[in-house]
Amino acid sequence: MKTIRLTTAQALVRFLANQYSERDGQEQRLVPGVWGIFGHGNVAGIGQALLQAAVTHEADLPYYLARNEQGMVHASVAYAKMRDRLATFACTASTGPGSTNMITGAALATTNRLPVLLLPSDMFATRAADPVLQQLEDARGGDVTVNDAFRAVSKHFDRISRPEQLIPAALAAMRVLTDPVETGAVTLALPQDVQAEAFDWPVDFFRRRVWHVGRPVPEPAAIERAAQLLRSARKPLIVAGGGAVYSGAEAVLRAFAEVTGVPVADTHAGKGAVPWDHPYAVGGIGSTGSHAANALAKDADVVLGIGTRYSDFTTASHTVFGNPDVTFVNLNVARLDAVKHSAEPLVADARLGIQALAAALDGWQVEESYRRRTRELIARTREIEDECFAPDLNTGGLPAQTQILGALNDVLDDRAVVINAAGSMPGDLQQLWRARDPKAYHVEYAYSCMGYEVAAGLGAKMADPTREVVVLVGDGSYLMMAQEIATMVSEGLKVIIVLVQNHGFASIGALSESLGSQRFGTKYRYRNDDSGQLDGGVLPVDLAANASSLGADVLHATSVDEFRSAMEKARAATRTTLVHVETDLYGPNPPGHGWWDVPVSQTSALESTQAAYEAYAAHKQAQRHYL
Repeated sequence: MKTIRLTTAQALVRFLANQYSERDGQEQRLVPGVWGIFGHGNVAGIGQALLQAAVTHEADLPYYLARNEQGMVHASVAYAKMRDRLATFACTASTGPGSTNMITGAALATTNRLPVLLLPSDMFATRAADPVLQQLEDARGGDVTVNDAFRAVSKHFDRISRPEQLIPAALAAMRVLTDPVETGAVTLALPQDVQAEAFDWPVDFFRRRVWHVGRPVPEPAAIERAAQLLRSARKPLIVAGGGAVYSGAEAVLRAFAEVTGVPVADTHAGKGAVPWDHPYAVGGIGSTGSHAANALAKDADVVLGIGTRYSDFTTASHTVFGNPDVTFVNLNVARLDAVKHSAEPLVADARLGIQALAAALDGWQVEESYRRRTRELIARTREIEDECFAPDLNTGGLPAQTQILGALNDVLDDRAVVINAAGSMPGDLQQLWRARDPKAYHVEYAYSCMGYEVAAGLGAKMADPTREVVVLVGDGSYLMMAQEIATMVSEGLKVIIVLVQNHGFASIGALSESLGSQRFGTKYRYRNDDSGQLDGGVLPVDLAANASSLGADVLHATSVDEFRSAMEKARAATRTTLVHVETDLYGPNPPGHGWWDVPVSQTSALESTQAAYEAYAAHKQAQRHYL
């Protein structure tokens, strides 16, 4: 057997450079590069290996310098989302805090079922110098390190304590990264001494490997059972989730809706699978869902879930499906999701599953009266949306956030990617964003991680440089993580960042008020000497100046018209540009058509909390298990 002597880090770099994914005959690099921040735990290991590869051209694995370890994971996840989970980045970090900074990103990746390869540096495998700088000493055992915290948030975890362990570990990592059911964060912890240790590697370990991402075929008997349920339906509803997008099922889903007349609601991850103005598109469903989608869900007798995991926002905490006899058919590549809500499971690729269902339902369609009701509900929903965009909203002089979203809808083309993750904007966007392209709506709402947006804009732009990428971020999320603006600038990438500043947490503030907690602790204010609370004057925070200091060009807007003008300038720009606009902290927001279960104190000395609990108890009566 022919071998070559390399360090563990050099071997890993060479291995990763030769991994490819393939689906439907299309091949692409599985790991096109490595994000990293170097410290003493990886600078002489992975860092040296990446340098050597760049200088000698022995491996094509570009290195990208991030400014925050969590941010580089977010960028990688956004890249994977844009590439339908067929490609992602590796992320290297130093021992201790450098590596644990990636844990939040790992949780986001696994919750969203998006692949990312994490390479946290670890303590000396030899333990020759214990305890070293940044080492956690655990009395339970000498083999416990801070990296064990990754186990709970990774789909696969391994620690490479000897060089030869890398061979099975690296192959297992690729298997999980390319598995549409099991994918998520894959963590290979790399002790800093093992990274630099040499070994005689079999040359065949570095051969070009293509990991085929298959499309599981639906079982004929399962198709027949699902078709039988759908044929019995008088008021069916489709809920399209992220799986419909990742499988490329958009065209067959639209055709299915047109032939059968079944309306299509969508989750955050599924928005755009059916264009917003399609005659059977009824909008987002659930806690922040549209008037049409939630009204149809209330009466639906059969729900066809396609690629959705049914989060509490999708089900409005198990209240949106109100028919006591509702049944579910769940088409999903993961059996975990296919059997939810006591459903008839259809475990298969979404595209193949829809095609098979269409064939089994040949000639069947809903009654004309149901089509007519769908059209009426859509028309009323459009009126509600237009009211949210209206120029005469009473906002106390500042634009409403909904007006800014309306302007963005008008200014951007259909291929522009809008990115958001947390705060009040996801709720507004689910009702108001008019997506025609399945990649145009990029809202991370499985983990809803503040700080995702700016870093995700970087990853999305790298995944598809031909698209305009627009990051929507509130001041709260911006303050969590904006450092990757500097990375955008250094890489010469043009991203538009819309910074909506309202001097507080609009979403949690409104939720707090509705739950009787009076917006406590949700405003950015000075501490008031009289009350002792943070309800004094507005803080003199200049986030636009911060963005400018990171290298972005900055434009200001104080009205909707000025915002439209600023966006036109930003679109014409060639550099990363931030548009700063202040909006009213108090809304107004779109009217609510769903509920979200956030428990209220059962006993309280505050009248506001007492009233909120009465409302909460009333809502709880509609909550149910789908048995």
